[in-house]
Amino acid sequence: MKVVIIGASYAGVAAALEVRKRYDNAEIILLEKQSTLGYIPNGLHLYWENKISDLNAAYFITKEQLERQDIHCCLEASVEKMNTVNKTVIYLWRGKEELITYDKLIIAMGSSQLSQKISGSDGESVLKYKRHPEAVAALAKMETSKSITIIGAGPVGVEAAYLLSKQQKKVTLIESMNYVLFKYFDKEMIQPVQDRMIEMGINLRLNQTVSAIEADQPVTVRFGNETVTSDAVILGVNVRPNLSFLDEYIQLHMDQTIAVDRYMRTSVEDIFAVGDCIQLAYGDGDETEYIPLVNNAVRTGIVAAANLIQPEMAFKGSLRTIGTYLFGYYIASTGMTEAESVFSGHTVKTYRQEVRLTSLPDADTVTIKWIYDADSQILLGAQLISTSNILEKINTLALAIQTNQTLEDLQQKEYFFNPSFSQMISATNFVSWSEVRDDGNEN
Repeated sequence: MKVVIIGASYAGVAAALEVRKRYDNAEIILLEKQSTLGYIPNGLHLYWENKISDLNAAYFITKEQLERQDIHCCLEASVEKMNTVNKTVIYLWRGKEELITYDKLIIAMGSSQLSQKISGSDGESVLKYKRHPEAVAALAKMETSKSITIIGAGPVGVEAAYLLSKQQKKVTLIESMNYVLFKYFDKEMIQPVQDRMIEMGINLRLNQTVSAIEADQPVTVRFGNETVTSDAVILGVNVRPNLSFLDEYIQLHMDQTIAVDRYMRTSVEDIFAVGDCIQLAYGDGDETEYIPLVNNAVRTGIVAAANLIQPEMAFKGSLRTIGTYLFGYYIASTGMTEAESVFSGHTVKTYRQEVRLTSLPDADTVTIKWIYDADSQILLGAQLISTSNILEKINTLALAIQTNQTLEDLQQKEYFFNPSFSQMISATNFVSWSEVRDDGNEN
């Protein structure tokens, strides 16, 4: 079996490794447009955090490691077109067109930071750094810039604002919604972070939609009737895949992502799509949305590899689970937010509480927001914020949501207890679930 994988970031690499694990005799070829593979998309942030000493260290795997597992890597291979009838892919390599056939094809092209709605967003002064060459160029530009405008207050934009403010840069952050990180948190939960951002000098411009970027020096960003000028601009808006090479038989969504089922199968037999190329089922429902997160890329790559011969492993859906440290707070979220629950079809209740992390008198606290079904008491979402590191706890809550745990189930979960170490984020020890049911806000 000859398996060709287009793209060698997290999704493509995960798929290749899983194919090798399952099929000893498979011929596996990775086609990657860049001159290297395995670059960590937020490598520049790791450098700014002093987690790595050089951008060349921002790799999660190397070509040599893959080839030791008999996975052939063809770098600087830019896919031009494909023919799903003849099972061929044409790519440009070293200045000439090459043709490769396949038995199974996995499309894992990844995505790019781009915007079709903002005029001038492809200019040289507009920095994007998902890939290594972009990150090198962005780092050089940032080191000589005193002021930076960031467009988009999602995880990338807010994290960049935090790290640049620590470098004494003058930062303006522009967001079209009325608060930051709106996909992952409700407004009152993220408010402490937002307040701290303003305290630290971030020029936060909410409810503003950027229309144009004029790439002079300084760079001018236009939104509404206002403008802001700075030395550089970071585009932190949603990433999008570039899939111009697909032929007409591959079915797409309206946003031009590839339509797949829960087995990562496309509309064409023997062709799979994974990672940032696709929409994903949200939770266990039928609705899909674009959720470009690394954990989803890895999971979908594994699922596609498991289903090459026949459907064996269904993707269990994404809960948009994230966790990070920003402006003095550890924040984490999984599952449904209260803001989006009105579109869910559930009758939802919510409950906020503050919990001491240990039994010690000087213990820090964590604020928790529980979102749950009013009738069944099944947990649907959770948000955490604390000055202490509680990030790993979100994994437990994500698993609880994925396995349809009720509030009573959570109350009965067994955890070890040591007064010095146990982080007691379960509401069991602090408030009865009957109080939650009686006092929760209902949507």
